[in-house]
Amino acid sequence: MFGHNFNERGDRMARDPLTREWAEKMDQTDELSSFRQEFYIQEGTIYLNGNSLGLLSKRAEASLHAQLESWQRYGIGGWTQGKRPWFFLAESLRGGLAPLVGAKEHEVIVTGSTTVNIHQLLATFYRPQGKRTKIVTDVLTFPSDIYALQSQLRLFGLDPETHLIQVQSRDGRLLDEEEIVRQLTDEVALVLLPTVLYGSGQRLDIERVTKAAHERGIMIGWDACHSIGAMPHEFHRWGVDFAVWCSYKYLNSGPGSVGGLFVHEKHLPALPGLAGWFGSDKERQFDMEHTFIPAGDAGAFQIGTPHILSMAPIAGSLELFAEAGIDRIRAKSLRLTGYLMALVDGWLAGMGFEIANPREDERRGGHVALVHPDAVRICKALKEEEVIPDFRAPDMIRLAPTALYTSFVEVWEAVNRLKRIMTDKTYEQFLNERGVVA
Repeated sequence: MFGHNFNERGDRMARDPLTREWAEKMDQTDELSSFRQEFYIQEGTIYLNGNSLGLLSKRAEASLHAQLESWQRYGIGGWTQGKRPWFFLAESLRGGLAPLVGAKEHEVIVTGSTTVNIHQLLATFYRPQGKRTKIVTDVLTFPSDIYALQSQLRLFGLDPETHLIQVQSRDGRLLDEEEIVRQLTDEVALVLLPTVLYGSGQRLDIERVTKAAHERGIMIGWDACHSIGAMPHEFHRWGVDFAVWCSYKYLNSGPGSVGGLFVHEKHLPALPGLAGWFGSDKERQFDMEHTFIPAGDAGAFQIGTPHILSMAPIAGSLELFAEAGIDRIRAKSLRLTGYLMALVDGWLAGMGFEIANPREDERRGGHVALVHPDAVRICKALKEEEVIPDFRAPDMIRLAPTALYTSFVEVWEAVNRLKRIMTDKTYEQFLNERGVVA
Protein backbone atom coordinates (compact mmCIF):
# COMPACT_ATOMS: atom_id res chain seq x y z
CA MET A 1 0.00 0.00 0.00
CA PHE A 2 2.88 2.40 0.71
CA GLY A 3 5.45 1.25 -1.86
CA HIS A 4 8.31 -1.15 -1.23
CA ASN A 5 10.54 1.35 0.61
CA PHE A 6 7.76 2.09 3.06
CA ASN A 7 7.01 -1.60 3.66
CA GLU A 8 10.59 -2.29 4.69
CA ARG A 9 10.14 -0.08 7.73
CA GLY A 10 6.56 -0.19 8.82
CA ASP A 11 3.71 -2.07 7.29
CA ARG A 12 4.10 -5.17 9.46
CA MET A 13 3.19 -3.18 12.54
CA ALA A 14 0.08 -4.38 14.32
CA ARG A 15 -1.50 -0.93 14.56
CA ASP A 16 -3.75 0.50 11.88
CA PRO A 17 -1.63 2.74 9.59
CA LEU A 18 -4.50 5.22 9.42
CA THR A 19 -4.29 6.01 13.14
CA ARG A 20 -2.30 8.81 14.72
CA GLU A 21 -0.59 6.26 16.97
CA TRP A 22 0.89 4.55 13.94
CA ALA A 23 2.27 7.87 12.65
CA GLU A 24 3.76 8.55 16.08
CA LYS A 25 5.49 5.19 15.98
CA MET A 26 6.95 5.99 12.58
CA ASP A 27 8.35 9.25 13.95
CA GLN A 28 9.91 7.42 16.90
CA THR A 29 11.82 5.13 14.54
CA ASP A 30 12.69 7.82 11.95
CA GLU A 31 16.48 8.05 11.69
CA LEU A 32 16.25 11.57 10.22
CA SER A 33 13.93 12.99 12.89
CA SER A 34 16.71 14.97 14.60
CA PHE A 35 17.13 17.18 11.53
CA ARG A 36 13.72 18.73 12.17
CA GLN A 37 15.30 20.68 15.04
CA GLU A 38 17.62 22.33 12.54
CA PHE A 39 14.73 24.26 10.91
CA TYR A 40 12.55 27.18 11.90
CA ILE A 41 9.05 25.70 12.00
CA GLN A 42 6.06 27.80 12.98
CA GLU A 43 4.26 26.16 15.88
CA GLY A 44 0.87 24.83 14.84
CA THR A 45 1.60 25.16 11.11
CA ILE A 46 2.05 22.15 8.86
CA TYR A 47 4.30 23.22 6.00
CA LEU A 48 3.83 21.12 2.86
CA ASN A 49 5.19 23.56 0.30
CA GLY A 50 8.89 22.70 0.34
CA ASN A 51 8.75 21.92 -3.37
CA SER A 52 8.17 25.64 -3.93
CA LEU A 53 10.23 27.17 -1.13
CA GLY A 54 12.03 25.20 1.55
CA LEU A 55 12.07 26.37 5.15
CA LEU A 56 14.96 28.26 6.70
CA SER A 57 17.49 26.15 8.57
CA LYS A 58 19.69 27.40 11.37
CA ARG A 59 22.76 26.33 9.38
CA ALA A 60 21.69 28.41 6.36
CA GLU A 61 21.01 31.36 8.63
CA ALA A 62 24.44 31.00 10.24
CA SER A 63 26.26 30.85 6.92
CA LEU A 64 24.46 34.00 5.77
CA HIS A 65 25.37 35.80 9.00
CA ALA A 66 28.98 34.69 8.56
CA GLN A 67 29.17 36.46 5.21
CA LEU A 68 27.55 39.58 6.64
CA GLU A 69 30.19 39.53 9.35
CA SER A 70 32.91 39.19 6.72
CA TRP A 71 31.52 42.24 4.96
CA GLN A 72 31.36 44.08 8.28
CA ARG A 73 34.88 43.15 9.32
CA TYR A 74 36.85 43.09 6.09
CA GLY A 75 34.96 45.33 3.67
CA ILE A 76 36.37 44.68 0.24
CA GLY A 77 38.88 42.34 1.85
CA GLY A 78 36.05 39.79 2.11
CA TRP A 79 36.84 38.78 -1.45
CA THR A 80 40.00 37.04 -0.23
CA GLN A 81 39.65 36.92 3.58
CA GLY A 82 37.38 35.19 6.07
CA LYS A 83 36.17 31.61 6.39
CA ARG A 84 34.70 31.51 2.88
CA PRO A 85 36.31 34.20 0.70
CA TRP A 86 33.84 35.52 -1.84
CA PHE A 87 36.16 35.19 -4.82
CA PHE A 88 36.16 31.40 -4.45
CA LEU A 89 32.74 30.93 -2.81
CA ALA A 90 31.05 29.25 -5.80
CA GLU A 91 33.93 26.83 -6.20
CA SER A 92 34.06 26.08 -2.47
CA LEU A 93 30.51 24.71 -2.55
CA ARG A 94 31.26 22.03 -5.13
CA GLY A 95 32.19 19.37 -2.58
CA GLY A 96 28.72 19.39 -1.01
CA LEU A 97 26.86 19.89 -4.27
CA ALA A 98 28.42 17.25 -6.53
CA PRO A 99 27.13 14.21 -4.58
CA LEU A 100 23.54 15.47 -4.89
CA VAL A 101 23.65 15.29 -8.68
CA GLY A 102 26.10 12.41 -9.11
CA ALA A 103 28.86 14.56 -10.56
CA LYS A 104 32.57 15.11 -10.27
CA GLU A 105 33.35 18.35 -8.49
CA HIS A 106 34.80 20.08 -11.56
CA GLU A 107 31.54 19.38 -13.45
CA VAL A 108 29.36 21.60 -11.22
CA ILE A 109 29.23 25.23 -10.20
CA VAL A 110 26.88 27.41 -8.16
CA THR A 111 25.84 30.31 -10.38
CA GLY A 112 22.97 32.27 -11.88
CA SER A 113 19.33 31.26 -11.86
CA THR A 114 17.59 28.40 -13.62
CA THR A 115 16.54 30.48 -16.62
CA VAL A 116 19.86 32.30 -16.95
CA ASN A 117 21.67 28.97 -16.81
CA ILE A 118 19.37 27.49 -19.46
CA HIS A 119 20.21 30.43 -21.72
CA GLN A 120 23.90 29.96 -21.02
CA LEU A 121 23.94 26.25 -21.81
CA LEU A 122 21.73 26.57 -24.87
CA ALA A 123 23.96 29.36 -26.16
CA THR A 124 26.86 26.95 -25.69
CA PHE A 125 25.46 23.63 -26.90
CA TYR A 126 22.59 24.40 -29.28
CA ARG A 127 24.26 24.42 -32.68
CA PRO A 128 21.69 23.94 -35.45
CA GLN A 129 23.26 22.57 -38.61
CA GLY A 130 21.72 21.31 -41.83
CA LYS A 131 18.39 19.66 -41.07
CA ARG A 132 19.27 19.25 -37.35
CA THR A 133 17.62 22.42 -36.09
CA LYS A 134 14.82 21.34 -33.77
CA ILE A 135 14.67 21.28 -29.98
CA VAL A 136 12.57 18.70 -28.13
CA THR A 137 10.93 19.49 -24.82
CA ASP A 138 7.51 18.66 -23.39
CA VAL A 139 4.11 20.25 -23.02
CA LEU A 140 4.11 19.97 -19.21
CA THR A 141 7.43 21.62 -18.39
CA PHE A 142 7.72 24.84 -16.40
CA PRO A 143 6.90 27.91 -18.56
CA SER A 144 10.25 29.63 -18.00
CA ASP A 145 12.04 26.77 -19.74
CA ILE A 146 9.78 27.21 -22.77
CA TYR A 147 10.35 30.96 -22.88
CA ALA A 148 14.12 30.40 -22.88
CA LEU A 149 13.92 27.77 -25.64
CA GLN A 150 11.73 30.01 -27.78
CA SER A 151 14.13 32.91 -27.29
CA GLN A 152 17.15 30.87 -28.33
CA LEU A 153 15.41 29.64 -31.47
CA ARG A 154 14.50 33.20 -32.44
CA LEU A 155 18.13 34.27 -32.01
CA PHE A 156 18.95 31.82 -34.81
CA GLY A 157 16.12 33.19 -36.92
CA LEU A 158 14.05 30.02 -36.39
CA ASP A 159 10.31 29.92 -35.76
CA PRO A 160 9.45 28.21 -32.44
CA GLU A 161 6.15 27.10 -33.93
CA THR A 162 7.98 24.69 -36.21
CA HIS A 163 11.34 24.17 -34.50
CA LEU A 164 10.26 23.62 -30.89
CA ILE A 165 8.77 20.14 -30.50
CA GLN A 166 6.72 19.73 -27.32
CA VAL A 167 6.02 16.09 -26.50
CA GLN A 168 2.32 15.77 -25.75
CA SER A 169 0.64 14.20 -22.73
CA ARG A 170 -2.27 11.81 -23.05
CA ASP A 171 -3.90 12.98 -19.83
CA GLY A 172 -2.42 16.42 -19.23
CA ARG A 173 -0.50 15.15 -16.21
CA LEU A 174 2.03 12.50 -17.20
CA LEU A 175 4.52 11.90 -19.99
CA ASP A 176 5.30 8.64 -21.80
CA GLU A 177 9.02 8.06 -22.27
CA GLU A 178 8.23 6.01 -25.38
CA GLU A 179 6.65 9.08 -26.95
CA ILE A 180 9.67 11.19 -26.00
CA VAL A 181 11.98 8.72 -27.73
CA ARG A 182 9.75 8.68 -30.83
CA GLN A 183 10.26 12.42 -31.17
CA LEU A 184 14.06 12.08 -31.30
CA THR A 185 14.36 12.22 -35.06
CA ASP A 186 17.31 13.16 -37.27
CA GLU A 187 15.95 16.73 -37.33
CA VAL A 188 16.59 17.22 -33.60
CA ALA A 189 19.70 19.04 -32.40
CA LEU A 190 19.00 19.23 -28.66
CA VAL A 191 16.64 18.02 -25.91
CA LEU A 192 15.74 19.77 -22.66
CA LEU A 193 13.43 17.99 -20.22
CA PRO A 194 12.52 18.16 -16.52
CA THR A 195 13.81 15.39 -14.28
CA VAL A 196 10.54 15.64 -12.34
CA LEU A 197 7.39 17.33 -13.65
CA TYR A 198 6.55 20.33 -11.50
CA GLY A 199 2.84 19.57 -11.65
CA SER A 200 2.18 15.86 -11.29
CA GLY A 201 5.55 15.04 -9.72
CA GLN A 202 6.32 12.33 -12.27
CA ARG A 203 9.98 11.33 -12.32
CA LEU A 204 11.22 10.68 -15.83
CA ASP A 205 13.63 7.87 -16.65
CA ILE A 206 16.67 10.12 -17.06
CA GLU A 207 19.12 7.36 -17.87
CA ARG A 208 16.94 5.77 -20.53
CA VAL A 209 16.03 9.00 -22.33
CA THR A 210 19.63 10.24 -22.19
CA LYS A 211 20.87 7.00 -23.74
CA ALA A 212 18.23 7.19 -26.47
CA ALA A 213 19.23 10.76 -27.32
CA HIS A 214 22.90 9.90 -27.54
CA GLU A 215 22.23 6.86 -29.72
CA ARG A 216 20.72 9.33 -32.20
CA GLY A 217 23.55 11.86 -31.90
CA ILE A 218 21.47 14.38 -29.95
CA MET A 219 22.67 16.62 -27.12
CA ILE A 220 20.48 16.39 -23.99
CA GLY A 221 20.06 18.53 -20.89
CA TRP A 222 17.85 18.28 -17.81
CA ASP A 223 16.10 20.74 -15.52
CA ALA A 224 16.48 19.29 -12.01
CA CYS A 225 14.68 22.00 -10.06
CA HIS A 226 12.06 19.59 -8.70
CA SER A 227 14.41 16.74 -7.92
CA ILE A 228 17.66 18.09 -6.51
CA GLY A 229 17.69 17.62 -2.76
CA ALA A 230 14.81 15.15 -2.87
CA MET A 231 16.42 12.20 -4.63
CA PRO A 232 19.79 10.94 -5.89
CA HIS A 233 21.03 11.58 -9.42
CA GLU A 234 23.85 10.06 -11.48
CA PHE A 235 24.38 12.73 -14.11
CA HIS A 236 28.01 11.82 -14.77
CA ARG A 237 27.46 8.07 -14.99
CA TRP A 238 24.35 8.48 -17.12
CA GLY A 239 26.28 10.67 -19.54
CA VAL A 240 23.96 13.67 -19.22
CA ASP A 241 25.42 16.52 -21.28
CA PHE A 242 24.26 19.34 -19.03
CA ALA A 243 21.75 20.15 -16.29
CA VAL A 244 20.43 23.14 -14.35
CA TRP A 245 18.62 23.61 -11.04
CA CYS A 246 17.50 26.11 -8.44
CA SER A 247 18.40 25.89 -4.75
CA TYR A 248 15.36 27.33 -2.96
CA LYS A 249 13.09 24.29 -3.09
CA TYR A 250 14.34 21.05 -1.54
CA LEU A 251 17.81 22.54 -1.00
CA ASN A 252 16.28 25.08 1.42
CA SER A 253 18.63 27.91 0.49
CA GLY A 254 16.18 30.81 0.55
CA PRO A 255 14.00 32.83 -1.85
CA GLY A 256 15.89 33.67 -5.01
CA SER A 257 19.02 31.87 -3.86
CA VAL A 258 21.64 31.21 -6.52
CA GLY A 259 21.10 28.22 -8.83
CA GLY A 260 23.59 25.79 -10.25
CA LEU A 261 24.59 23.84 -13.32
CA PHE A 262 26.32 20.67 -14.42
CA VAL A 263 28.39 20.14 -17.55
CA HIS A 264 29.77 16.68 -18.24
CA GLU A 265 33.55 16.55 -18.26
CA LYS A 266 33.53 15.29 -21.86
CA HIS A 267 32.57 18.85 -22.82
CA LEU A 268 35.26 20.48 -20.67
CA PRO A 269 37.06 22.73 -21.11
CA ALA A 270 34.49 24.56 -23.17
CA LEU A 271 34.11 28.11 -24.38
CA PRO A 272 30.77 29.29 -22.92
CA GLY A 273 28.22 30.71 -25.29
CA LEU A 274 27.75 33.68 -22.95
CA ALA A 275 31.16 34.72 -21.69
CA GLY A 276 31.57 36.88 -18.61
CA TRP A 277 34.35 38.01 -16.31
CA PHE A 278 33.62 35.54 -13.54
CA GLY A 279 33.95 32.62 -15.92
CA SER A 280 37.64 33.42 -16.28
CA ASP A 281 40.51 31.23 -15.18
CA LYS A 282 40.97 32.34 -11.56
CA GLU A 283 44.71 32.69 -12.00
CA ARG A 284 44.21 35.07 -14.94
CA GLN A 285 41.01 36.90 -14.03
CA PHE A 286 42.72 39.95 -12.58
CA ASP A 287 45.13 40.27 -15.48
CA MET A 288 42.29 42.39 -16.90
CA GLU A 289 43.02 41.32 -20.46
CA HIS A 290 40.44 41.73 -23.20
CA THR A 291 40.99 38.16 -24.33
CA PHE A 292 38.70 35.82 -22.40
CA ILE A 293 40.50 32.81 -20.94
CA PRO A 294 37.85 30.50 -19.48
CA ALA A 295 38.24 28.34 -16.43
CA GLY A 296 39.00 24.75 -17.33
CA ASP A 297 35.94 23.40 -15.56
CA ALA A 298 32.24 24.20 -15.07
CA GLY A 299 33.29 27.47 -13.48
CA ALA A 300 33.69 28.82 -17.01
CA PHE A 301 29.90 29.07 -17.26
CA GLN A 302 29.67 31.78 -14.61
CA ILE A 303 28.88 35.17 -16.11
CA GLY A 304 28.79 38.17 -13.80
CA THR A 305 29.89 38.84 -10.24
CA PRO A 306 28.16 36.28 -7.98
CA HIS A 307 25.39 37.29 -5.59
CA ILE A 308 27.32 36.53 -2.42
CA LEU A 309 24.54 37.06 0.12
CA SER A 310 22.10 34.97 -1.93
CA MET A 311 24.70 32.23 -2.31
CA ALA A 312 25.78 32.20 1.33
CA PRO A 313 22.88 30.10 2.75
CA ILE A 314 23.73 27.24 0.37
CA ALA A 315 26.87 26.49 2.39
CA GLY A 316 24.91 25.82 5.58
CA SER A 317 22.21 23.91 3.77
CA LEU A 318 24.70 21.58 2.10
CA GLU A 319 26.10 20.67 5.51
CA LEU A 320 22.74 19.16 6.42
CA PHE A 321 22.59 17.14 3.21
CA ALA A 322 26.09 15.81 3.78
CA GLU A 323 25.11 14.65 7.27
CA ALA A 324 21.71 13.20 6.34
CA GLY A 325 22.77 11.58 3.06
CA ILE A 326 20.70 11.85 -0.09
CA ASP A 327 19.87 8.13 -0.11
CA ARG A 328 18.33 8.31 3.35
CA ILE A 329 16.49 11.49 2.38
CA ARG A 330 15.01 9.76 -0.67
CA ALA A 331 13.97 6.73 1.36
CA LYS A 332 12.10 8.86 3.90
CA SER A 333 10.58 11.02 1.17
CA LEU A 334 9.08 7.93 -0.43
CA ARG A 335 7.70 6.76 2.91
CA LEU A 336 6.14 10.16 3.60
CA THR A 337 4.50 10.49 0.20
CA GLY A 338 3.43 6.83 0.30
CA TYR A 339 1.79 7.41 3.67
CA LEU A 340 0.08 10.57 2.44
CA MET A 341 -1.42 8.69 -0.51
CA ALA A 342 -2.59 5.87 1.76
CA LEU A 343 -4.41 8.39 3.97
CA VAL A 344 -6.02 10.03 0.93
CA ASP A 345 -7.17 6.62 -0.31
CA GLY A 346 -8.48 5.64 3.12
CA TRP A 347 -10.20 8.87 4.14
CA LEU A 348 -11.07 10.91 1.06
CA ALA A 349 -12.63 8.29 -1.22
CA GLY A 350 -15.79 9.61 -2.81
CA MET A 351 -14.93 13.26 -2.15
CA GLY A 352 -13.82 14.08 -5.68
CA PHE A 353 -10.06 13.71 -5.28
CA GLU A 354 -7.77 11.98 -7.74
CA ILE A 355 -4.10 11.26 -7.16
CA ALA A 356 -2.37 12.60 -10.28
CA ASN A 357 1.21 11.58 -9.53
CA PRO A 358 2.58 8.10 -10.27
CA ARG A 359 2.28 5.70 -7.35
CA GLU A 360 5.38 3.66 -8.15
CA ASP A 361 8.42 4.70 -6.11
CA GLU A 362 10.74 4.81 -9.11
CA ARG A 363 8.37 7.10 -11.05
CA ARG A 364 7.46 9.49 -8.23
CA GLY A 365 9.20 12.70 -7.21
CA GLY A 366 9.00 14.38 -3.82
CA HIS A 367 5.39 15.55 -3.72
CA VAL A 368 1.85 14.26 -4.01
CA ALA A 369 -0.44 15.91 -6.57
CA LEU A 370 -4.18 15.84 -5.85
CA VAL A 371 -6.66 16.93 -8.50
CA HIS A 372 -10.06 18.31 -7.49
CA PRO A 373 -12.53 20.65 -9.25
CA ASP A 374 -12.50 22.95 -6.20
CA ALA A 375 -8.72 22.92 -5.73
CA VAL A 376 -8.43 26.71 -5.35
CA ARG A 377 -11.03 26.88 -2.60
CA ILE A 378 -9.66 23.79 -0.86
CA CYS A 379 -6.17 25.31 -0.77
CA LYS A 380 -7.57 28.46 0.82
CA ALA A 381 -9.40 26.38 3.39
CA LEU A 382 -6.26 24.39 4.16
CA LYS A 383 -4.35 27.60 4.84
CA GLU A 384 -7.11 28.66 7.26
CA GLU A 385 -6.47 25.33 9.00
CA GLU A 386 -2.72 26.18 9.09
CA VAL A 387 -1.77 23.62 6.48
CA ILE A 388 0.39 25.20 3.76
CA PRO A 389 -0.19 23.53 0.35
CA ASP A 390 0.59 24.70 -3.17
CA PHE A 391 -1.98 25.29 -5.91
CA ARG A 392 -1.29 24.83 -9.61
CA ALA A 393 -3.85 25.79 -12.23
CA PRO A 394 -6.33 24.67 -13.10
CA ASP A 395 -7.21 22.07 -10.47
CA MET A 396 -4.09 20.71 -8.73
CA ILE A 397 -3.13 20.69 -5.04
CA ARG A 398 0.53 19.88 -4.48
CA LEU A 399 1.53 18.53 -1.06
CA ALA A 400 5.25 18.10 -0.41
CA PRO A 401 6.27 16.48 2.88
CA THR A 402 10.00 17.23 3.09
CA ALA A 403 12.24 14.55 4.54
CA LEU A 404 14.46 16.83 6.62
CA TYR A 405 11.67 18.55 8.54
CA THR A 406 8.24 16.96 7.99
CA SER A 407 7.01 14.37 10.48
CA PHE A 408 4.63 11.48 9.87
CA VAL A 409 2.26 12.93 12.46
CA GLU A 410 2.15 16.15 10.44
CA VAL A 411 1.18 14.18 7.34
CA TRP A 412 -1.52 12.40 9.32
CA GLU A 413 -2.82 15.66 10.78
CA ALA A 414 -2.78 17.47 7.42
CA VAL A 415 -4.97 14.85 5.75
CA ASN A 416 -7.17 14.74 8.86
CA ARG A 417 -7.77 18.49 8.52
CA LEU A 418 -8.40 18.08 4.81
CA LYS A 419 -10.99 15.42 5.55
CA ARG A 420 -12.71 17.77 8.00
CA ILE A 421 -12.71 20.57 5.42
CA MET A 422 -14.41 18.29 2.91
CA THR A 423 -16.87 16.74 5.38
CA ASP A 424 -17.94 20.11 6.78
CA LYS A 425 -17.76 21.75 3.33
CA THR A 426 -15.95 24.75 4.83
CA TYR A 427 -14.11 25.26 1.52
CA GLU A 428 -17.37 26.47 -0.02
CA GLN A 429 -17.08 29.82 1.81
CA PHE A 430 -14.06 30.77 -0.33
CA LEU A 431 -14.08 32.27 -3.81
CA ASN A 432 -13.01 29.96 -6.61
CA GLU A 433 -10.29 32.41 -7.74
CA ARG A 434 -6.55 32.06 -7.30
CA GLY A 435 -4.41 34.91 -6.07
CA VAL A 436 -1.92 36.78 -8.25
CA VAL A 437 0.76 34.50 -6.80
CA ALA A 438 -0.44 30.90 -6.49
